[in-house]
Amino acid sequence: MRSNTPAQLLDIKRRSVVGAVSYFSRSLFLQMIGLVSVVILSAFFNPEDFGVYGLVTQVIGILVFFSDIGLAAALIQKKDEPTTKDYRTTFTVQLLLSLLIFLACLVVIALGLLSQKTGPVGNWILLALAISFPLATLKTIPSIQLERHLDFSKLIIPQIVEQIAFHLILITLAIKSWGAAAYIPAILVRSVAGVVALSILKPWSIGLALNKESLKSLLNFGVKFQINDFLARIKDQLFFLVLGIFLPLRQFGYVQWAKTWSMYPYNLTVNSVLAITFPTFSRLQGHPEKLQRAIEKSLFFITLVIFPILLGMSLFIKPLLALIPSYAKWQPATFSFIFFTLSIGWSAISTPLTNTLNAIGEINKTLKLMVMWTALTWILTPILIYFYGFNGVALAALAISFTSVLSVKYVREILPIRVWEHTWRQTLAALMMAVIGVLGMRYWEQNMWWLICGMASVGVGYIGTMWLFGSEILKKEVLSLLSVRREK
Repeated sequence: MRSNTPAQLLDIKRRSVVGAVSYFSRSLFLQMIGLVSVVILSAFFNPEDFGVYGLVTQVIGILVFFSDIGLAAALIQKKDEPTTKDYRTTFTVQLLLSLLIFLACLVVIALGLLSQKTGPVGNWILLALAISFPLATLKTIPSIQLERHLDFSKLIIPQIVEQIAFHLILITLAIKSWGAAAYIPAILVRSVAGVVALSILKPWSIGLALNKESLKSLLNFGVKFQINDFLARIKDQLFFLVLGIFLPLRQFGYVQWAKTWSMYPYNLTVNSVLAITFPTFSRLQGHPEKLQRAIEKSLFFITLVIFPILLGMSLFIKPLLALIPSYAKWQPATFSFIFFTLSIGWSAISTPLTNTLNAIGEINKTLKLMVMWTALTWILTPILIYFYGFNGVALAALAISFTSVLSVKYVREILPIRVWEHTWRQTLAALMMAVIGVLGMRYWEQNMWWLICGMASVGVGYIGTMWLFGSEILKKEVLSLLSVRREK
C-alpha cells in the first residue's frame, strides 16, 4: 500500500478540517431551511399528505438501489487517482441504470400500483422523482471528483441551491392548499437547479465508455458496497413501503412525520461529517495512528452536538404539541417521535464507525452488521406493532439501536479506538439535561414562556456539566482544529 508523505498528510488534515467547518456551517444552513419548511408544512399538511409523500419516497428508495452498483463509492475509495476511462465508464453505467429506473417508474404508474393507496397525486409525485434520476446522473462524476479532492466547500453549494428552490416552492404551494401535490413542481425544479449549479462549479468532459478493465476493478469493491446498500434498503425503504401498504394512511403519516423530524439532528451532524470522513479516511488507510485520531475526533464532536439536541427534542415535543393549536393533530405521534429520536443517539456512534470500515475496505464486517439489523427490523417490528400499534415501529428502532455496540467491537479489532473516553462526558451532560427537563415538566407545559425557560434551563445544564467535566478536552480538541486550519 502506498503511503502518503508528511506533506500530503498535512494537506489531507488541513483540507479535512477546513472542509468540515465549511461543510458543517453550510449544512447547518440547509437543515435550518428544512426545519423551517417542516414547521410550516406540519401546520398546513394533514397526516395523509405526509403519508402520500412518504409512501412514494419509499418506492423511489427501493428503485434507487438498482440505479447504482457501488461504482461511485469505489471511485472515492480508490487509492490511486481514477482515469478518464474510470470516470466515463461509471457515468455510462449510471446513465443506463437511471433510464431503466425511469422506465420502471412508468410501469408502476401505468399499472396503478401506487394510486390504489395514494390516489392520482402519488403517480405524479413518482413521475417527478423518476425524471430526476437521469438528471442526477449528470452530477455523479463532478461530485466524485470534488469528494476525492476534499473540496467540500464547493460540494455543498449545489445542495444549498437545491434546498432553497425545493422548500421555497413547497412552502408556497402548501400555503396555497396544494396538499401533497406541492411536491411535484418542487422536485422538478430542485433536480434541474442542482445539475446547473454543479455543472458550473465543476465542469468535466462528459463522455461515454464501457471499459471492461475499469469496470471489473471498480466492481470488486462496488458490488460488496452495493450489497450492503441493498440490505440497508430492505431494512429501511422496503420495510417502510410494506408498512405504508398495510398501515392506514393516517397512521403511516404519523410514523413518517415522527421519522422525518427525528432525522434532522442526524442529517446535521452525522451525515455532514460522513460526507467528509469517507474520502478522508480512505486517504488515511496507510496511517493507522492518524486514522484512529481522526475517528476519535469525529466521535467527540458529533456526540458533543447531537446528544443535547436529541435529548432536548425528546423532552419538549409533548409540551410543544400541546401549546401550539395547529400542531395538536400530531399528538398521537409523540411516542413515535421520542423513540425514533433516542434511537439516533446510537446511530451517532455506529454510523461513523461503519463508515470507517467501508472507507478502509473492510466491507465484509459492515455486511455482517447490516444482515443482523435487517433481520431484526423485519422480525421485531411486526411483533411490537401487534402489541403497541404504529408506535411499535419506532420502539423497535430504539431497541435495535443498542446492537450498534457491535460496530465498536469490529473497528476495535483493527484500531484501538477509545469510544467511551471521547463520549462519556457528553453522555453525562445529556443525562443532566434529562433530569432537569423531567423535574420541571409540569412547569414547561403551562405556557410558551415557561417552555422557553425550560429549554434554556436544560441547555445551561448541559453546557455547565460539559464544562465541569470536559473543559480541558474541549479546549484541546478545538485548539487542535484551529492549529490545523492555520497550517499551510
